[in-house]
Amino acid sequence: MPMHAVRGTHQPKVRLNLTPMIDVTFQLILFFLLAGHMAQQESQSDLALPYARTGEKLVEGDTRRLVINVLANGQIVLSGESLSVERLVQVLASEAGAGRRVEVRIRTDKETPYKFISPILLTCARAGLWNVSFAVISKEEE
Repeated sequence: MPMHAVRGTHQPKVRLNLTPMIDVTFQLILFFLLAGHMAQQESQSDLALPYARTGEKLVEGDTRRLVINVLANGQIVLSGESLSVERLVQVLASEAGAGRRVEVRIRTDKETPYKFISPILLTCARAGLWNVSFAVISKEEE
């Protein structure tokens, strides 16, 4: 008895499930939007920065940057959270102990007395963080 080949279009239906890929893409988009928003929020506290005649422009690098905002009344704000000097010591020590390069940027109101800045500088030195800079503006940037 001869065998006959079955004619027809009986091909298995293979479907590509795109749902997981769309989920991952959506999560990545949200992550980058939130990370960018938080980074901008750190630098956009309403502070009247001090003036400087000389200085260097901000250079982006692979160094982790901690932005410490110091208000005119001495309140310390890091990542939107108000901290005491003792808590700042803990945060800076953990950052320094993580084994990565860390830059500390101090943003302060021009009316802030130095007595509120000095403990932050001492804390950075004790934690071994030597890359410390101040955010300032020039007269041309007004």
